[in-house]
Amino acid sequence: MRNVLAYTKSNIYKTWLLLTGFFIFVIGVGWLFSYIFETRAILVIAVGISFLMSFISYWYSDKIVLAMSRAKQVKEDQTPVLYKIVKELCQKAKIPMPKIYIIDEQAPNAFATGRNPKNSAVAVTVGLLNILNQDELKGVIAHELSHIKNKDILLQTIVVVLVGSIVLLSDFLLRWTIWGGGGRRREQNGGQFQAILLVIGILAAILTPIIAKLIQLAISRKREFLADASGALLGRCPEGLARALEKISKNATPLRVANKATAHLYIANPLKENQTKGLAKLFMTHPPIEERVRRLKAIKI
Repeated sequence: MRNVLAYTKSNIYKTWLLLTGFFIFVIGVGWLFSYIFETRAILVIAVGISFLMSFISYWYSDKIVLAMSRAKQVKEDQTPVLYKIVKELCQKAKIPMPKIYIIDEQAPNAFATGRNPKNSAVAVTVGLLNILNQDELKGVIAHELSHIKNKDILLQTIVVVLVGSIVLLSDFLLRWTIWGGGGRRREQNGGQFQAILLVIGILAAILTPIIAKLIQLAISRKREFLADASGALLGRCPEGLARALEKISKNATPLRVANKATAHLYIANPLKENQTKGLAKLFMTHPPIEERVRRLKAIKI
């Protein structure tokens, strides 16, 4: 039990450390862009648009994702075993019962969505229900409920705001630099400053969105580790979740309703991409299954 709590606290600390670094990074980029533009107006506009997009995403993303996944809501009499597991774990976690959805796909997978515990949903595929026993299914549901309890949707929304701001600001900077922006400072410093500004503008416009995306993916991977540990504590079945992840990873059936925009929501990468070598690891939406299984098997309840 102590090992699980220590592991969970460690992952929470690392996640918020990453998020703090992200905030500092955004502030630094914002200062750079404001200096080059010689105006705060573009920064305010970009951040405002980003917040608006994220506001819409926060309130309606669950409906959008469920519709994209072709998930159908089910009642207790349709899936009594699944309903019982969800109900029991919700009582232990002291969170409201989420809506339960089924995705008519043979690829085993699951995800949770919703802006808070009172407005949440858990979706599982038919393939998942077919290949997992009750202990393994309990481990998966405990993992997904942990995402809900840990308010990961809120955290992801904050990250989306930050990434969106960076992308918009970078685009503004690139266009402004190409079309001769720079104001009085450029005129006062002549051609040399113009050349330096051009190089800085192009590099910042290219590199900052990539860096922002890498930080976003790093936070996403940390949240998966945290949900694994929290789920192990909630369901008291780390071995069940480990076996479930192994079964999911060995199944080669692609999830047709998934895409790159929704892949990070699932318990395991539904696109079946090989991203375990070299620089590809940096762009993974999920930690390697082997690493997750190893950590789960080391957990002592």
